Amino acid sequence: MEHQHARSGSPYETTIGFSRAVRVGSTVAVSGTAPVWPDGRVAPDPALQARRCWEIALGALNELGGRVEHVVRTRQYVVRADLADAVGTVHGEVFGGVRPASTMVVVAGLLDPRWLVEVELDAVVPDLR
Repeated sequence: MEHQHARSGSPYETTIGFSRAVRVGSTVAVSGTAPVWPDGRVAPDPALQARRCWEIALGALNELGGRVEHVVRTRQYVVRADLADAVGTVHGEVFGGVRPASTMVVVAGLLDPRWLVEVELDAVVPDLR
């Protein structure tokens, strides 16, 4: 089966060897997505970070033919439990009408200490051919 790839321009894509998202058939998997703006800035607010993560992840999904309503699973990684409400509220704003299976996990840390949240998603996109 053919693999389609979406890239976001992250410097880690080349050095680590991954794509922001991959589509095989109707399945799209979006890699762990951090809250980085194009200029490298990271907002200190967890809700803003979550919104930025979902913006990047959904942009990659869109690039591969998917939309928010095609999302079937999300994963959110936060560095502290007290961030769950802010990050979860943003998830509800983005996915409240879709209601995918979802997991939120508290992790010891993320790749960049400025990151408070990182997200992933999986989607099933109908073939419209």
